[in-house]
Amino acid sequence: MQKVEHIGIAVKNFAEAIPLYEQLLQTNCYKTEAVQTENVNTAFFKVGDSKIELLESTDAEGTIARFIEKKGEGIHHIAFEVNNIYAEMERLKAAGFVLLNEQPKKGADNKLICFIHPKSTNGVLIEICQEII
Repeated sequence: MQKVEHIGIAVKNFAEAIPLYEQLLQTNCYKTEAVQTENVNTAFFKVGDSKIELLESTDAEGTIARFIEKKGEGIHHIAFEVNNIYAEMERLKAAGFVLLNEQPKKGADNKLICFIHPKSTNGVLIEICQEII
């Protein structure tokens, strides 16, 4: 793993969250994107070499909506950038980690992504991601 690529934060609505994070981080949201396969809207902020990704559910039964209902707004996942997501997925499986998908899928910000089940990582949802070339 190369670096922390972003930290994903679940929020109830962008109308309140984006201005809050713009003020907090003293930077503008540089990109919003709908990820229909995940039923979320995403908003990105650049902080040094890393990013903050806000996640707003577009479906009352979606993963982010259920997360907020259960745990409230807050940190949802930590994403690590990798050079080769396929090789990293194989390495993680061989090491006994439980992956939430068998193949990488297209995520926000031009990335291939794969999540690691929190039960394998002491309760933290981990995402690995690779830039789509």
